[in-house]
Amino acid sequence: MKKYFTKLAMTMIAFTSLLFMGSAISNNNVHADANDNFKQVYTVAKSKLGSPYIYGATGSNAFDCSGFTGYVYKNSLGVRLPRTAQAQYNASTKVSRNNLQKGDLVFIGGSTASIYHVGMYIGHGKMIDAQNRGVVKESIKAPWWNVVGYGHVDD
Repeated sequence: MKKYFTKLAMTMIAFTSLLFMGSAISNNNVHADANDNFKQVYTVAKSKLGSPYIYGATGSNAFDCSGFTGYVYKNSLGVRLPRTAQAQYNASTKVSRNNLQKGDLVFIGGSTASIYHVGMYIGHGKMIDAQNRGVVKESIKAPWWNVVGYGHVDD
């Protein structure tokens, strides 16, 4: 009987180890995919640095904020985003500041019900966005706006 329990315990340990190893491999692939996706999205985004801001413009030579994020995702990953910053917020998967990843969207407004600006997080507290100075990289923290949320774009 003691042999049976020893074999059972060894089998359970082996099975549990395989589960954890498979989970780690799966998580590494998800992380690698996210990095690859960000590289594609960021390549398109930074190619538009300096493009002028025009209200209502969706590219390829001029943008408004949501026109820019929509253009970038469409032309990098083939993902179509809703047209306005508010609609992009509504359609995104919400993430906390602590879980913010490169490529996630940064939403600015009076509240989550009155979003008027969107940019794409690029790491180190910065985003790339289209605003009155054109397409620029800038801090997500600025005294003249209020970050009201972050969203992940599902592809």
